[in-house]
Amino acid sequence: MTDPNHPNDPNHPNEQRDPRDPNQRIGPDHPDHLREPTPPPHPYYRELEFLTPKEAQSRFVVRFGEDRRPPGRPGFLARRAVLGAGGVPVVQYRLAPSEARGGPEAYGLLEREVAASVALERRYGAEKFVGVLTRVVGFDLSAAEPFVLYRPPIGRPLTEWAGRLDADDQERVTGQLAMAVRLMAELGIVHRAITPENVRWDGTRARLCEPYAALRAGERRAPYGAAPWAPPEQRAGRGAADPRDDLWSVAALAYHLLSGRTDRGDGPPADLGDYRRLAALQHSGLFSPHAAERPHPDELLRLLHVPDPLTAGAEAVDVLEPFRARYDAQLARKRALTGERRPSAAPAAETPVRERIPPSRPSLFTRIIRGVEPPRPTAARPAGPPPGPPAGPPSELVQPPPSRSRMCPHCLLPVEFDERLLVTIDAKGNRVPLDLSTERRPAHRADALRKAYHLCPHTVDGDEGHELPLPYLVNGEPLSVALVGSSSVGKTHLLAAMLGEVELGGLEPYGLKCLPLNPEAHRAYLRERVQSLQQGRQLGRTGQQTFARFADGLLVSAGGAVPRPVVFFDLAGEDLAQDSEVGRFLMGVDAFVFVLDPLRALRLPSLEPVREQSGLRLRDLGDEAFATVLNRIPRQRGGLVAAPAALAVNKSDLVRFEPVVDRWLGRDLPGRLDPAALHAESRDAYAFLAQAASPAWLKPFDDCADCTLHFVAATGGQARGDRFPHGARPRRVLAPLLSLFAQCGLLPGAEPAGPTEGIDR
Repeated sequence: MTDPNHPNDPNHPNEQRDPRDPNQRIGPDHPDHLREPTPPPHPYYRELEFLTPKEAQSRFVVRFGEDRRPPGRPGFLARRAVLGAGGVPVVQYRLAPSEARGGPEAYGLLEREVAASVALERRYGAEKFVGVLTRVVGFDLSAAEPFVLYRPPIGRPLTEWAGRLDADDQERVTGQLAMAVRLMAELGIVHRAITPENVRWDGTRARLCEPYAALRAGERRAPYGAAPWAPPEQRAGRGAADPRDDLWSVAALAYHLLSGRTDRGDGPPADLGDYRRLAALQHSGLFSPHAAERPHPDELLRLLHVPDPLTAGAEAVDVLEPFRARYDAQLARKRALTGERRPSAAPAAETPVRERIPPSRPSLFTRIIRGVEPPRPTAARPAGPPPGPPAGPPSELVQPPPSRSRMCPHCLLPVEFDERLLVTIDAKGNRVPLDLSTERRPAHRADALRKAYHLCPHTVDGDEGHELPLPYLVNGEPLSVALVGSSSVGKTHLLAAMLGEVELGGLEPYGLKCLPLNPEAHRAYLRERVQSLQQGRQLGRTGQQTFARFADGLLVSAGGAVPRPVVFFDLAGEDLAQDSEVGRFLMGVDAFVFVLDPLRALRLPSLEPVREQSGLRLRDLGDEAFATVLNRIPRQRGGLVAAPAALAVNKSDLVRFEPVVDRWLGRDLPGRLDPAALHAESRDAYAFLAQAASPAWLKPFDDCADCTLHFVAATGGQARGDRFPHGARPRRVLAPLLSLFAQCGLLPGAEPAGPTEGIDR
């Protein structure tokens, strides 16, 4: 086959530039770019602002054409436009007004399309072979009607060339499409929409349409496409997306161009062997119904005798690799200090997270359900020692798992269960003693106790009285999680997004079942926080407190085991940054989520406009709350913090087009814990922060014996006023929580992160 790189490529640096050339670069350096707002010169003209693929702000005078409904894009409108006085043509795809206001599915498709287009442009925009791909000009995902701009298509669809291409042109089309798939596969992009309608030919070059249906390689296939162009697995939505899905489409097009027919799309066409020019397709397995049996894109290029553009000096230099090596060195240093010998980041340890003490007595719920009568509760505090466990034959009692005296997460003193301290809380917040002396129905008694609280007996004069949900005391070992970060970093939004995903069943694929720690308190949190966020409202800032109370709690169980209480603390950044009595509960916290704000941490020019709008500034000294909390927690395990930690790069949507961020934020979480992926994301996030932020922002990783790093987005966009104009779209918010659960031995199949028995916190 011939080389598909046409010598008269309009992107070649020696070619003459024409202002109307659709392949000419359009950006802030373009002669028609408006550097200052100007009145439109004509009523038919307006101004259009957008970001270039490198996220530089651009503003042009624009004249729009008529709207049309593009095929294959429900919820979108398309129109041609002319930018600047020079008349540079573009094509705009935007969400229809109704979809922009309330269509998260259409918005998600546009977001994926822009991410794929920008990734391709950033990677190959300066290469002459990029002409096989449609070139993106700019985008604005925060506009009232989000849009993306492309250079206009060149040539006519292959459907109009039926029967008119000679054998050499057919080979060129096949070779150039195979090259396009190779370029996309290098970035982990699966196009999924290679059809005769979506491929244009101008007599010398084939050009693939916009990646509006793209998925990331490895993501679950969504049913898409029709026979014969889409492979059977893609049409059925089975398995994970694979770049070799697109090779099936290329093979189907090649057969169609040569034979003039379309096949059933179930396997190799029956008459494939009759065409000598398709021998490479026949013998390579391209028509196998299983992607794993097809050749890889670079192998197909060799079979077609087409030079691989990525072996001719076009390889990208990964500037983050030295920082990944620094991560490896830091990880080795910490393991040497703690005496661990784990060869990889996969959790592997031989000892439990906490010291275990033999069981003392069954839980209250067990005694009620099994028919053992608990002592009668009273309203007064006990004058003597708490009553002992109930009498009864061991066969009548189900023993709970080994545990120890519960430590009150507020005052850090041990609390023994005492039925005389049970209360309920009425609508006005008053504590009402719980009297079940006349209640003989076990089911009713159990339901009442499920909503009960247990007063903490350690309240002293001058301190704020507090109580614990009863399930906290009578289930498995509690786990307390604190979110740490300065004011406005998004801790409250992140916690609400996490618990919203939990409420939607986000932990069930991992074998975890969740119930409220207290039904009424959980219902109030969902109503005031989670539902408000899901309805697109910005949450108010967390107020400062005089006493640290946890925001919400869950009962988490795995595989039928005794549930473990998990409580979440979300304090104001001012409370965390001050070394005050409010933060004394931190001494007993079991795990931490350090929330990092890119606007404060990252030295990226693309963030400057957002910083100006928000009034935030870069902080080379890191987060004050990080330093205060880390300095307050006792150090063990080689001078490191023993409590498991996760560093969450929140608001990652602000930097979503950075290649390393897009690699993770553009993917859904896998349906099972993958230690290799967890290690790879931590390594990438560390490298990204080490390159773009000062070392102070990595203090949680440096100081904590076990700390993973994650790209997350609690809202998926910036608020305007008190609302998110396109709704809240959480991304990967459960990743830090799953990591902590794995490190704490709560996730099925994951062992604790390391030996921590005997830790006194």
